[in-house]
Amino acid sequence: MGSAVSDRRVLIDTGPLVAIFSDRDSHHELCVSTLGSLAPPLLTCWPVLTEACWLLRQRPDSIRKLFQSCKEGLFELATLGDDALDWVPKFLERYESAGPQLADASLVYLAEREKIRTVFTLDRRDFSIYRLSRNRALTLIPELS
Repeated sequence: MGSAVSDRRVLIDTGPLVAIFSDRDSHHELCVSTLGSLAPPLLTCWPVLTEACWLLRQRPDSIRKLFQSCKEGLFELATLGDDALDWVPKFLERYESAGPQLADASLVYLAEREKIRTVFTLDRRDFSIYRLSRNRALTLIPELS
């Protein structure tokens, strides 16, 4: 955990993972292109992988490729420590009206803990309202038209 905000580290959400590993996804090309412009490893967590595997459940080869990419260092799985047991429920309660998922809360927790401001996500509706401490907004990539 560094003390300075890292401009190079990026968190990756479920949507881009699914799009990257599913060439049938409407955002496949955009997400693959965006991934190619980023320095690995992108940080994610088990709740995000769980969602991605559920969404890719009809594509076992895509799930294998996702896990292989983690093993090869394209993505890094961050652990959610015991301090997340206090932080995540507070976040879920704070944004209850938006219906946040555990994966979203876990990524915002990691953004706060690791001082990462950039999230690779297709979920503009939710991530545009989530705030870090001191009311700081997250930087969302890629640009969606």
